[in-house]
Amino acid sequence: MKILVIGSGGREHAICWKLAQSPQVRKIYCAPGNAGTAEVAENVAIDVMDIEALRVFVEHQKIDLTIVGPEKPLIAGIVDVFEARGLRIFGPSKEPAQLEGSKVFSKRLMKDAGVPTADFEVFDDPQRAREYLAQARFPIVVKADGEAAGKGVVVAQDYAEAETAVRQMMEERVFGASGERIVIEECLSGPEASVLAFVDGETVRPMIAIQDHKRIGEGDTGPNTGGMGAYAPVRVAPQSVVDEVTRRIIEPTVAAIRATGIPYRGVLYAGVMLTEKGPYCIEFNCRFGDPEAQVALMLLESDLASICQAVVDVELDKVPVVFSQRAAVTVVMASGGYPGPYETGVPMTGLEAAQKLDALAIFHAGTKRDEDGQLVTNGGRVLAVTATGETFAEAKERAYAGVGLVRFDGAYFRRDIGWQA
Repeated sequence: MKILVIGSGGREHAICWKLAQSPQVRKIYCAPGNAGTAEVAENVAIDVMDIEALRVFVEHQKIDLTIVGPEKPLIAGIVDVFEARGLRIFGPSKEPAQLEGSKVFSKRLMKDAGVPTADFEVFDDPQRAREYLAQARFPIVVKADGEAAGKGVVVAQDYAEAETAVRQMMEERVFGASGERIVIEECLSGPEASVLAFVDGETVRPMIAIQDHKRIGEGDTGPNTGGMGAYAPVRVAPQSVVDEVTRRIIEPTVAAIRATGIPYRGVLYAGVMLTEKGPYCIEFNCRFGDPEAQVALMLLESDLASICQAVVDVELDKVPVVFSQRAAVTVVMASGGYPGPYETGVPMTGLEAAQKLDALAIFHAGTKRDEDGQLVTNGGRVLAVTATGETFAEAKERAYAGVGLVRFDGAYFRRDIGWQA
């Protein structure tokens, strides 16, 4: 079986790494990939948004299955293009992918489906948004409608902070067209968790609950990032909570999408707030999270290739989806200055020594080989050092032992991943 994985981050390296363990898989390509994916796959220099070039490559190489990592090509409709040519591809088509592509679409669908979510209003006029905020209770949440790499959300503590968010999103267009409309919603309180599920349009198979760390600073302070680390299991989200999220949030959403005539197939990621009234859905993503994928795939005991094929064939009820009862922790090592401006091309050392540690894997995100073959940084989030253990403490100790062996100038990482555990 030949598989193409689309993407270049730590999530895609983890997907390739897990696929390489399948006896069904004889060849993996990754487009465009990074220095880590090159160790388990053949990198292909095609941009994730060059859908036509990806289609041509898949047809020419007779790829059996394509797996899409990032959200942008899914939101742009890559699945629709591939399926129109009879090509097998894992991920939701364009319309269901609007669960992530449009906060307005997502919130309205949740409301219609009876999914518990924060009360909200939609605005396409900044002045009307300001008038609403003048009468609002704080704190309050301001969200850009469109995709913003996980950064288009502001939890405003007062009117001034909320008004600034409205101005930046709608008038200054810091997120481009994604800020043409905004959602303003009540601020829920409680611990957060991510519950991801494999979905074939009919069957839902939830993964373990995972908790990630979005903010750059320790103690969950500072600006949001793409994610600075994650861990499982989550003490406040045992299997009973996962079951409740599946029943009250994921399954009704899948049913509502199926009723439109275009079933959801792929990974559906529910970001939930565990409130006093039970789990509420904050947002949906239409793919594996990053760095949640690194944790989930380290603990997945079943064959990922079989699961992805079953999703495409609407046979998910026929394959096992089993996760280890061990703990896993992933720590993201980032370039100095991230999520602001940062330097690239910085040489890296120590990975070989770190990878010799027990129950540890290093997933590359922003890395490449320079002209001399030296491993150098090539992004904001550089590596996700991931380890498992019989206990959370053991997994965390192993992950940070690995981090301690890796060196590059300006390297930054949070030292408190899993502090809520």
